[in-house]
Amino acid sequence: MRRERGRGATQNQASRRFNLPEREADGDWLDEQEAVDGEIPRLRTTVTIQHPRTIITRNSSPDIGFTQSINPISGCEHGCIYCFARPSHARLDLSPGLDFESKLFVKPEAAMLLRKELAKPGYVVKTIAMGTNTDPYQPIEARWEITRAIIAVLAECRHPMMITTKSDRVVRDIDLLAPMAAQGLVAIALSVTTLDPATHRKLEPRAPRPAKRLAAIKALSEAGIHVHASLSPMIPAINDHEIEALAEAVAAAGARSVSHIPVRLPYEVAPLFREWLNEHYPDRAAKVMSQIRDMRGGADNDPDFGSRMRGQGAFAQLLRTRFEKARKRFGLESGRIDLRKDLFVAPSDQGRLF
Repeated sequence: MRRERGRGATQNQASRRFNLPEREADGDWLDEQEAVDGEIPRLRTTVTIQHPRTIITRNSSPDIGFTQSINPISGCEHGCIYCFARPSHARLDLSPGLDFESKLFVKPEAAMLLRKELAKPGYVVKTIAMGTNTDPYQPIEARWEITRAIIAVLAECRHPMMITTKSDRVVRDIDLLAPMAAQGLVAIALSVTTLDPATHRKLEPRAPRPAKRLAAIKALSEAGIHVHASLSPMIPAINDHEIEALAEAVAAAGARSVSHIPVRLPYEVAPLFREWLNEHYPDRAAKVMSQIRDMRGGADNDPDFGSRMRGQGAFAQLLRTRFEKARKRFGLESGRIDLRKDLFVAPSDQGRLF
């Protein structure tokens, strides 16, 4: 099997739930041209436009701190091997493996749809989360600017929002985010999983490197925006030894609060993760999976509400203890972030174009 350069997954994993067979990674016409020229083709990213009827997704999960979210992009080019959103690509008849990283779907009408939904009579204001499934600041956002258009609508309506990202591209939108922050309407969660460039290249091959994320925390914080640092996921024998150093680094950069979640391997993610371990860490693959199963009640994954976010067993408890000591040592807050909901003004110009 030829490993794709610059990608996280090592294969296009089949989906047991959706009867999706394993498939070969296919590229575009540029791949074919490289093959003619005698080069090994690189798997390229393709983008397909979607036209959904609504844009706000609602959930009732008791262990998630939001009930409304927007995902402007399906799939994620960052290629994080542990991403729990990978199985969602199987619903598009695509693999949670390399397809998830290279076949993206965008929703350019998202801001217009959001405006319509916010204008509906009886709309109840609740914080809208972005980046809860796939990152809203992937490289293609530079061209499409869908995330920026969504932020502009929420800023206009004085609607609370929370953005989760592992990209420094978020600083581009400080001009919109800073005034919202001054009104208590926005917080940004930056994911920082490692400080080691070598680990980063394996874990998150197309995501901005750690130094850029720390610089983004600093820029956002200096603009008066509440920055929450997510040290997630914590993976045994891969990055868990960095938890104290990560807490120190994000605090020094200006983060106000911090959290961590043990690695989760739902559904099709587990076999992809095991293949990744065998490729990059064959010397410790068995140890990593053994400790993950120790945190997940003897299985690769624990889907139960509550415990899925905390883990169980001795290793998970040790991780929590270390995290809490580091959090307090470096003066970082914990807990949920409360944003204002009383300033909302429904959009009046429904016909506005973006």
